[in-house]
Amino acid sequence: MKTLSDIFEHTLQDVYYAENALIKALPKVHDAANGKKLKTAIEEHLEETKGQIKTLEKVFKSIGKSASGEKCDAIEGLIKEAEGLMDEATGEAKNAGLLAACQAVEHYEIARYGTLREWAKVLGHTEAHELLTSILDQEKAANSKLTNLAVSSINQAD
Repeated sequence: MKTLSDIFEHTLQDVYYAENALIKALPKVHDAANGKKLKTAIEEHLEETKGQIKTLEKVFKSIGKSASGEKCDAIEGLIKEAEGLMDEATGEAKNAGLLAACQAVEHYEIARYGTLREWAKVLGHTEAHELLTSILDQEKAANSKLTNLAVSSINQAD
């Protein structure tokens, strides 16, 4: 990678891979979670993620590229961390840990989409910029919902 355009495309492939990996991981997190509120939040984000994949495909198309993913070590690590929580945590700690793992994913996505959006702007990819802004806004909203859920009901002292 030598140019901003190269790193833009590479990072776009990275998040495309990440979103597709989340489609496979979120149902497992859902099954491991206890309580209707957390399960509902995970279900809603799974559906939103499916829409984000379609939006990313539009981003690729808008820059004249075919949608493709490139292995994302960061998301693999975050998923592995969540899997460890599913295996090891119990009781109230399990939901708190799973919610925190979901937020770690959201924070990663917010960082990536914020960067991609700004690179799209600099590169003159107006449509990509608008599409990436819409995903970024969704990720921020999802993070806010998770924070509210943590504060209102999940994070409880023993």
